[in-house]
Amino acid sequence: MKGVTDLDYISLILGYIILIIPFYILWYYKTGLVKDAFIAFIRMTIQLLLVGFYLEFIFELNSSILNLTWVFVMTILATYTVINRSELKIKEFFLPIFIAIVLSVLIIDAYFLGIVIKLNNLFDARYLIPITGMLLGNSIKTIIIALNTYYKQLKKEKELYKWYLANGATRQEALVPFKKEALKSAFNPVIANVAIVGLISLPGMMTGQILGGSSPTVAVKYQIMLMIMVFSSSIFSVFLSIYFADKKVFDSFDNLKKIGKTK
Repeated sequence: MKGVTDLDYISLILGYIILIIPFYILWYYKTGLVKDAFIAFIRMTIQLLLVGFYLEFIFELNSSILNLTWVFVMTILATYTVINRSELKIKEFFLPIFIAIVLSVLIIDAYFLGIVIKLNNLFDARYLIPITGMLLGNSIKTIIIALNTYYKQLKKEKELYKWYLANGATRQEALVPFKKEALKSAFNPVIANVAIVGLISLPGMMTGQILGGSSPTVAVKYQIMLMIMVFSSSIFSVFLSIYFADKKVFDSFDNLKKIGKTK
C-alpha cells in the first residue's frame, strides 16, 4: 500500500481557509467565542509543530531515558490540567492525582506493550510516547468529569453523607453512592463511544495507520487494543484519583473539608 501523501505548508494554509465559515457563524450570533477559537487554533498549530519537530528528534535518537523523561513531562502536564479544570488546590491534590495517573499508565503500558504486543524494548519511542499520550488524553477527560461530579455531589448532599455515617456506615460505605454517580457521569459517554466505533466513527489511530499505509486489518487490531487500553486506563485513573484524593478531603473524624481552588 502507498504511504500517506505529505501536506506542504501551502496545503495547510488552504486548510485554514475553511475556518472562515465557522468563525463567521460564531461572530454572526455574537457568541463571544471568535477570539477564543482563533487563539485556540493558533496555540494548537504552534504546539503541534513544535511537538512534531521534537518527536522527530526523539524517534531518531530513541533513548529510553529521554523517552521516559518526555512521558514524565506529559504526566505532569496532565496532572496540572486535571487539577486546574477540577478547580482543586494544587498543593493538596497534585501528588495524589499524579500518583494515580502514573500508576494507571504504568500498569496499562507494561501489560499491553510487554505482554500483548511483546515489544523487546518497552521504551521504544514509536510505541511508548504516542500510546501513553492517547491514554493520558482520554484519562484527563474522565478524571475531570468524575472529580467534578464527585465533589459537587458531596457538597450538595453533605447531610446525606452525614446521615449514612450516623446510621453506622463507615466512610467508605457512605461514599459508595457518590462514587457510583461519579463513575456513571464519567463513563457513560465513553461506553457510548466504544459502542459506535466502526459503525458511525473511525477512530484516529485506525485512520492514521490506514493513511500511513498499514493494512486495514492490522489497523483494526491496534484500534481494538487501544480502545481496551484507554477504557482500562481511564477506569484505573478515576478510581485511584478518588481513592488517593479522599485522604486530602476528609479529616480524622470523617468530616468533609472545604474543597476549592486557591485563588
